[in-house]
Amino acid sequence: MENVATLILGAGAAGMMCAAQTGPDTLVIDHAKAPGEKIRISGGGRCNFTNLDIRPERFLGENPHFHKSALARYTQWDFIEAVSRHGIAWHEKTLGQLFCDDSAKQIIAMLRAEMGGAELALRTRLVDLTHDGDFVATLEHPGGRRVVRAHRLVVATGGKSIPKMGATGLAYDIARRFGHRVTDTRPALVPLTFPDGRFGAIAGVSAPATVRAGDTAFDEGMLFTHRGISGPAVLQASSYWREGAALEIDLLPGTDLAAHLAEGRRSAGKRALVTELARLLPQRLVELLASEIDLTGRLGDLSDTRIAALAATLGGWELRPTGSEGYRTAEVTLGGVATDGLSSKTMESKHVPGLYFIGEAVDVTGWLGGYNFQWAWSSGWAAGQAITAARQG
Repeated sequence: MENVATLILGAGAAGMMCAAQTGPDTLVIDHAKAPGEKIRISGGGRCNFTNLDIRPERFLGENPHFHKSALARYTQWDFIEAVSRHGIAWHEKTLGQLFCDDSAKQIIAMLRAEMGGAELALRTRLVDLTHDGDFVATLEHPGGRRVVRAHRLVVATGGKSIPKMGATGLAYDIARRFGHRVTDTRPALVPLTFPDGRFGAIAGVSAPATVRAGDTAFDEGMLFTHRGISGPAVLQASSYWREGAALEIDLLPGTDLAAHLAEGRRSAGKRALVTELARLLPQRLVELLASEIDLTGRLGDLSDTRIAALAATLGGWELRPTGSEGYRTAEVTLGGVATDGLSSKTMESKHVPGLYFIGEAVDVTGWLGGYNFQWAWSSGWAAGQAITAARQG
């Protein structure tokens, strides 16, 4: 039997960040052939590694305050400093999102370098776990099995999103085994679907839109697909949408359609309504809308009542998705290990000393745009710092 001070399950963003703090006498295992696979594929291969405008209210969870401590103690500026220190060039895109100029693999290489003397065991999975004061883990790898006794165990195996990459509910199973509650989980930052290929005819069409789910609205791009709707605004809203509920979509954000049509009635009365709308919206989208609502006639024939009705319809287009694309394409999992059983400062279990949960496994989910990576960095750092302090103390 081998002995290590810390065993970390998962070599993703949070797990590697934690190992970078705990250093030597740490074993990090992962089932994959390479570490940081979600990092590698994120941001179109350039990794949206954080956001300039990290705010606590842009994270969802049962406890809206739990994440504040870790995010305040290891901020986006701390991670940006590390990225710059490693010579990784980066740039800002829209809404404060930061990406590598070159490749997401640079972030993985940085984390591997920061891990120092920690051992990384890939193509290795946990097959058994017991606890006798320490954690005794039986690990399986291509060369056979190894049994490891660890004083501390960090669960950084993520959520259920993207199962083709090996995502499972292992973190939740371990949490329940040690007396932790797990909140309801569901796909988040995910495209939404409709029956009968409702938008198949305009698949690929995109437009700016404000998409509202309940009391929360996002003003970004919307994309129509063969299965439904996607794009940043829809992905964001999906985290707030509940099955059976409707979305309200403003197809012309920032445009006073009523005033626009009234002016068109005065200055271009002979122009067809569909022609005018096609100057504001994609032609194919206008054609679809014309099949659902009355867009006949000329601008000069529009009454004030009809103008008001059109403005209300296109400014509050109600769509009722039947579901989502599920964990197959979800960027993250909403819900997870309940935070009432964890220390917000150290991420350590309140039930079992030496047990930690970090990253996506925890019931903390951020907005699209680098927020979930920042939670991984911050929670991994918090746990790693606490482990190092405990060892030194």
